[in-house]
Amino acid sequence: MAITLIDTLPKFISTEEHRNLVASTPASFADIPPVLRHKEENVSDSANGELYVIESHLVFLSATGRGFQVEYPSITLHAISRGEKGPSIYCQLDEGAPAAENGQPQNGEEEDVSDMRELTILPKDPSALESIFEALSLCASLHPDPGAEDEMDDDDDAFVDPGEFETFNGDADQELSEVGRVRSDFLNNSRFAPY
Repeated sequence: MAITLIDTLPKFISTEEHRNLVASTPASFADIPPVLRHKEENVSDSANGELYVIESHLVFLSATGRGFQVEYPSITLHAISRGEKGPSIYCQLDEGAPAAENGQPQNGEEEDVSDMRELTILPKDPSALESIFEALSLCASLHPDPGAEDEMDDDDDAFVDPGEFETFNGDADQELSEVGRVRSDFLNNSRFAPY
């Protein structure tokens, strides 16, 4: 599920603590907690609270101690909005059922059908929008779309082995192949011709 209700903050460290941990060569890099990239106080969603942009999750914790965390792969869009509610961060969240391990949809659902939610983050300080957006973008880039790997498989034919082409090694009396003639025409007539 994309959104999880929480009543405690997930464990995180500051960028300075991360720098010191990495410099000391820890026993396992997997044991290093995620880094807090931005913290903003006085943020409202449906309640007032604090926003934590952590490398593992986007977290909102209200003044009552209850809140939610969002997984970055479920954030399909984030942008700065200057709409009617005032300057804010607008997010679209994909609440669709997670796919099975083989990449096929579960429960017989169509792959293209998903439930979308909107999240609007309104900081009291509008000058914080840029830094929140930059931190959100950085953290989202650390969690690529799981389906993007499958799309890359379709591009295997885009890469061509250079050994598959014939190289013209003849003299001026021999004729170029069709590809060679096109290449020769391009090299000899490389001026701009818009029509």
